[in-house]
Amino acid sequence: MTRVHVETYGCTRNKADAEIMEAILLRAGYELAETPDSADYVVVNTCAVKDPTEKHMRERIKELINSGKRVIVTGCLVHVNPDVIDSRVSGILGVKSIDRIAEAVSVAESGGKLVSVEGWRERSIDKLELPRLWKNGVAFVVPISEGCLNGCTYCATRFARGVLKSYKPELVVKWVKEAIARGYREIQLSSEDTGCYGFDIGTNLAELLDEITAIEGEFRVRVGMMNPNHAIKILDELIDAYQDEKVYKFLHLPVQSGDNEVLRRMGRTYTVEEFEEIVNEFRKKVPGLNLNTDIIVGFPGETDEAFQNTVELVKRVRPDKINVSRYSPRPGTIAAKWKQIPGWKAKERSRILHRLRLQVAYEINQDYVGKTVEVLVHGEGKKGGIEGRTFNYKDIILDSGEAGELVRAEVKRATATYLLGSLE
Repeated sequence: MTRVHVETYGCTRNKADAEIMEAILLRAGYELAETPDSADYVVVNTCAVKDPTEKHMRERIKELINSGKRVIVTGCLVHVNPDVIDSRVSGILGVKSIDRIAEAVSVAESGGKLVSVEGWRERSIDKLELPRLWKNGVAFVVPISEGCLNGCTYCATRFARGVLKSYKPELVVKWVKEAIARGYREIQLSSEDTGCYGFDIGTNLAELLDEITAIEGEFRVRVGMMNPNHAIKILDELIDAYQDEKVYKFLHLPVQSGDNEVLRRMGRTYTVEEFEEIVNEFRKKVPGLNLNTDIIVGFPGETDEAFQNTVELVKRVRPDKINVSRYSPRPGTIAAKWKQIPGWKAKERSRILHRLRLQVAYEINQDYVGKTVEVLVHGEGKKGGIEGRTFNYKDIILDSGEAGELVRAEVKRATATYLLGSLE
């Protein structure tokens, strides 16, 4: 029997796509291999959000082929920069062609090569109507939409995922109910931008959250990244939805820059002031909010003053976590054509912001020491101990606990990136 291994990179959205492909392969009679070494075919489900990631994808595909594996490539790289994909691959599927994965393997077995990328904008599949492979675990990813309504000048992901297509609320709710019935305790709502969910079908994220939290059972919901320009349109409703105890007090709200002129050049369509308004309103009404944000440094046109504005914003807002990225030009984007900032300067700015983010995060986390918090236990940590997530989705390492349990734990110590605690 032909054995296939699916190797996935990137966001939780890609993780859900991988489970769809695994289920389709099983239904078609293929066997799933646990490792690439034990597989006849390796499906590389790629990410292409940054230049270093793309380089890693390119090298990984080449490495697998050179080791004698037959490789089928899926994911965002297929759309963002197909020219870098090794010509020796056995098949290429776009993000809206993953339902053809079994067909791709079958064609490759017959000596052919299925390439299903062209016409992807016209092709419409509702991924919530496709099967998923149910795995053992605490967390389950539920995609709520695909694509976005933004036009960021630096982003190539939209070339892969396209314009917003929200999935029907009843389908989302159906998957959540099924996951809870199967014993999952954490539902991760995933999308390129959860903030604009439903804008194309007459609903919104707050209404969806209300439907999900009304489901019976003891579980928690993690809301994925939302952009400020959409979140502000439903701010009051959204904050009300966050009041439910089933929703993690976790807000991933990317600001990208603390300078309005840089935001304008990025095509972000909101201001620093609007970002701060959202944060302030959430913090007023959602105690213990865990604020995560993303910042890009070295964007074309970012002056020393503009970067300093970003530093000052961080000092004012004090996010719990900041994902700092150095700008890298992506193929086909507007910003790639502009005059670029020298690499050494972007690196220096990244270093400054990285130090600041760790300092702020460390100070915030120290305030948790001695406090008792609710924790959903996830299971054994990668580096030892028992890993869990607090009521606001902070990572905590415990000395004991069973996966899936909701427990109370006292925080004994804290670092910039996680807490350490023990059960009460």
